[in-house]
Amino acid sequence: MNVVVPIMIGVGYVCLMSLIREPYRRRFNAIMVAGAGAAYLSGGGFGPWEFAFTAVMTYCAYRGLESWTFVGIGWLLHTGWDLLHHLHGNPIIPFADGSSLGCAICDPVIALWCFSGGPSVTGLLRVRLGRSRVEQPTTPPP
Repeated sequence: MNVVVPIMIGVGYVCLMSLIREPYRRRFNAIMVAGAGAAYLSGGGFGPWEFAFTAVMTYCAYRGLESWTFVGIGWLLHTGWDLLHHLHGNPIIPFADGSSLGCAICDPVIALWCFSGGPSVTGLLRVRLGRSRVEQPTTPPP
């Protein structure tokens, strides 16, 4: 299983989410956590536990509407659920055997971003590039 591609997907997700302004970015990510919690419902293989997990993720999503920490917790919980599905042999995409493992690699990248407060990567780049232009030495006029 290639590790680089899932990490790049996580970074791509973070970059795309950076285009959404706050507080909508956090709220949108809370909705994404709720959706991730229901990803295995149509055949995950853990029976009623799939519904219990979805309930836990729904709680994290609800709390995540106002807290980046809960959004991050939701992504880490999904990482664990992905690993269990990978080991159990029920991948998130039925025709792609390594899809749950890939998801388990991608999700912590997103969770780390959430735990840092979900900052706008594009905003950080703008600030960084703006400072470098200001800090360049100028030659005094003769």
